[in-house]
Amino acid sequence: MRLPSNSFKNNLVQSGTMLGVWSMSGNPAAAEALGFVGYDFIVLDMEHAPTDPPRMLGSLQAVAGTSTPAVVRLPWNDAVMVKQMLDLGAQTLMFPYVQTVEEARQAVASTRYPPAGIRGVAGMSRATRYGSVADYLHHASEELCVIVQLETAAALSRLDEIAGVTGIDSIFVGPNDLAADMGHIGETNHPEVRDAIAAAAKRCRARGMPCGILASDVERAKQYLDDGFNWVATGSDLGLMMAGARKSLGELRAAVAAT
Repeated sequence: MRLPSNSFKNNLVQSGTMLGVWSMSGNPAAAEALGFVGYDFIVLDMEHAPTDPPRMLGSLQAVAGTSTPAVVRLPWNDAVMVKQMLDLGAQTLMFPYVQTVEEARQAVASTRYPPAGIRGVAGMSRATRYGSVADYLHHASEELCVIVQLETAAALSRLDEIAGVTGIDSIFVGPNDLAADMGHIGETNHPEVRDAIAAAAKRCRARGMPCGILASDVERAKQYLDDGFNWVATGSDLGLMMAGARKSLGELRAAVAAT
């Protein structure tokens, strides 16, 4: 059996724009349902979601039955968690709150086997299709995608150095934490925050480094795409459910009031 190709990583360089969605519920069925919608990617969140490795296994298995590639956002830049997620078969990992070149190198190292890194070796894992992928240990890194998330003004000031770390495949700008760090919590569209986000996209494009971001709505997503971001997620399973529920309840109350 051959090593599965990482379609998200391939599309980073081959596709002009990727549009995705966030899974915050930690529910495999919700992730699977979103996988059938037609998004270009789905982020399975561990940082702000009630998700541990066993539950993530269920979500990865569920999404694998769809055509949508999964991006796993880790809870932290932690080599033990990285090892577990890679052994579970995750091929694209997003590392939150990367602040320095050293932290970026640490992220990459945790995804590579020695001597290139510190990933622990296990042959009987879902990543190897339980020992069925030929020569997995020598080729695993070819299909892994490492995304580092820059979420503060200090991190953005080091964007060029961080993007230059060998093994980094994409930069992700976290608008909510960036706004908070800049003294404008909850105001991702504040002029200072907007300027910082647009400048980050411009610097990534100048380096040929793919960059992604999370948008609160369609209008903001279009704004980010105009800035030069390659991949944008908008909406989440919980957010979409709540929006649909509120709309449905409002229509129902209006219909009842009209009778």
